[in-house]
Amino acid sequence: MPRVSFYTLGCKLNFAETSTLERDFLARHYEVVPFGEPADVTVINTCTVTAEAERQCRQIIRRAIRQNPNAFIIVTGCYAQLRPEEIARIEGVDVVLGAREKFHLFELIESFQKKEQTQVAVSCIDELQEFGPAFSSTERTRAFLKIQDGCDYVCSFCTIPRARGRSRSQPIEATVAQARQLAEMGFKEIVLTGVNIGLYGQEFGTTLLDLLRELDRVDGIERYRISSIEPNLLTDEIIAFVAASRAFMPHFHMPLQSGDNFVLGKMRRRYRRELYAERVARIRKLLPDAAIGVDVIVGFPAETPERFENTYRFLNELPVSYLHVFTYSERPGTAAVEQLDRMGGQPVPKPERSRRNRMLQVLSHKKRHAFYRAHQGQVRPVLWESTEKHGLMYGYTDNYIRVQRPFDPKRVGQIEPVRLGDFAPDGTLVAEDPAFIPLTIA
Repeated sequence: MPRVSFYTLGCKLNFAETSTLERDFLARHYEVVPFGEPADVTVINTCTVTAEAERQCRQIIRRAIRQNPNAFIIVTGCYAQLRPEEIARIEGVDVVLGAREKFHLFELIESFQKKEQTQVAVSCIDELQEFGPAFSSTERTRAFLKIQDGCDYVCSFCTIPRARGRSRSQPIEATVAQARQLAEMGFKEIVLTGVNIGLYGQEFGTTLLDLLRELDRVDGIERYRISSIEPNLLTDEIIAFVAASRAFMPHFHMPLQSGDNFVLGKMRRRYRRELYAERVARIRKLLPDAAIGVDVIVGFPAETPERFENTYRFLNELPVSYLHVFTYSERPGTAAVEQLDRMGGQPVPKPERSRRNRMLQVLSHKKRHAFYRAHQGQVRPVLWESTEKHGLMYGYTDNYIRVQRPFDPKRVGQIEPVRLGDFAPDGTLVAEDPAFIPLTIA
């Protein structure tokens, strides 16, 4: 039986698409082995969100070639779409596939036999119209379901529209059918993923809310999470629906990127900080215990020390639960690079970018700790995961608090009420034995 290995860099969407490629190989009687083990074929799904992400991609490609010099090396993903020639120059790469081509891998590659010349199959991103369904199925309790791809926004720091094309969605009927399939496979939780999922359904005359209502009716799926949604697309109706929903969890993740309105304007974001604060307040009013996550970028060219201070103060005062902090990285072809003089500032020195990142990482730790502490003593439902680490198992509450308990294989994939106890050394909360807890869930 031929063997294939995979390596995925980047977002949840990439992991969902890699899982789909894995199933394609399995259907053709390949054995999937861990990356680094001897394999006949290695597929690397890449990311291009930062220069560091691209460096890691090149590092992984070279490691794959070193570990398996005779393996057939396929590189796909966003980095492959944007810079195929750069990848093709790496000696040992056999095929580079673009965003459209990765889902036609077996049609495009006649045989997995190494040749002298690297084959490059990358279409113009403007020609990309098909959706490419995908979901991940490696974790036994939680699946990532792709509902949308591409983006119609033109943020000045971002290359994703050039790597993934315009926004396009999977029809409601097909998405619901996939959710039912995942329920039959035993999954209890689905995370809805995409590039800009608030744009879902616009080409069909439907909306994200229409999809959420239909998914909420799928038997067997007890939890849904919306991976990320732009604040200007998170409507009052969606928040109210989640608050009254059977299965959608009290958990929102909204990208902010900056808490300074001048910087937001130069980033070409479609909202200002006042709208973001209003969205947070609306969530807190209807779902007081909800987890609210924030994406923020530090070191954008227009971010002077005073404007960074505006962001820090804004986040410090905002009742959110945690931050995902990214350091700005110059991406060739973006307005932030090509129109630097119009950004209203000069490049922020990299040591200063790192300092600002550290400041917000510390703030994120404080926010998360305070959020966890506020819920200690509550009884909340936890979905237990299959991974065992040092004799412990982990899971998340409905509102995204990570908890631990001694490993018990019988609990894997089960949702049970637990009382949130003390902090563990790793920052999670200890789940107290549910046998002694009344079944009244907060």
